[in-house]
Order: sequence, then structure tokens, then C-alpha cells
Amino acid sequence: MSKSSAKKFKWSLEFNTKPKSDLAVPPGFNLSAAQSHNEVARDTDQNQLITKKSWDVALGPIKGIPMNLLIMYMAGNSISIFPIMMVGMSLIRPLKAIFTTGATFKSFELIQNITLQKFVFFLGNLVNIGLALYKCHSMGLLPTHASDWLAFAEPQSRLEFSDGGLLFT
Repeated sequence: MSKSSAKKFKWSLEFNTKPKSDLAVPPGFNLSAAQSHNEVARDTDQNQLITKKSWDVALGPIKGIPMNLLIMYMAGNSISIFPIMMVGMSLIRPLKAIFTTGATFKSFELIQNITLQKFVFFLGNLVNIGLALYKCHSMGLLPTHASDWLAFAEPQSRLEFSDGGLLFT
């Protein structure tokens, strides 16, 4: 040990040592109640932390919306491999997240009821799917016009027939 670290100051505190229990317990002090109060406080702190973490997970898709908007804007509206890959990933990721909602929140379900968090998570992913579908629409990939469905349309029936005419003189 160096000379300076061995020197103790009267204002320094040692947090590694246990306090001395030379003092008598005051009258009316219930040691078991104090210990149970500490355990209750620790449990409520853990529940608050778990609730906060579950809300962080639930708000994750909503926090990702600005980034998705920026990526979709930067990809452009042309039909090429990069924009199609971006739109595909923007569509597939929320769908996978919706189908794995139970596994995502499984560790939080043991402690408390998290139905509201699951609902917010589901809505955030629906918004991301809506953004991806809007991008598909702006790229012209969704069949939104009548001309997109001509293969399934019945041919028009004739109302009149006309043939070549004969000249009478």
C-alpha cells in the first residue's frame, strides 16, 4: 500500500464494513416489522422497474416510427431492389413482432397484468405496417385502380351488331 492510501481521514466513510450493533434496541422498536418494511419497499421498487421496462418494450415500435419514415423517404419511390427490400423489411418486421407478442412479454407476465402494454405494442406495430403499405401504394405496388383488376373483369357484352352494308342502285 502506498503511504497516501493508508492514511485515514476523519471524514472518510467505509461502506464495506458492517455497522456495529453495540446499541440497544430502543423500546417499542419492532425489528421484524422494520425488516418486512424493507422487503416490501424492495418488492415495490422491483415492480416499478419491471413496469417501466415493460413500457419501454411496449413503446419500442412507436419510437421506431421516425426512423422508419426517414428510411422510407431516403429509399425513394422508384421500383428497384433497394426500395423494395426496405419496404419488405418494414412490412415483415412488424408482422413478426405481432405474432411473437406473447414471447416478447412472457417475462413480464409472471409479475403483473400487462394487457395495456401488449395493446400499445400491437398498435405501434400496426402503425408501422400502415406506413409500409402507404409506401407500397406510393410506389404503385398495390392494386388500387380498376385497371389493375382487368384480368378478373368480365368482357363486355355487345349491345349492337353491325355488318357490312349492301348498295342498291
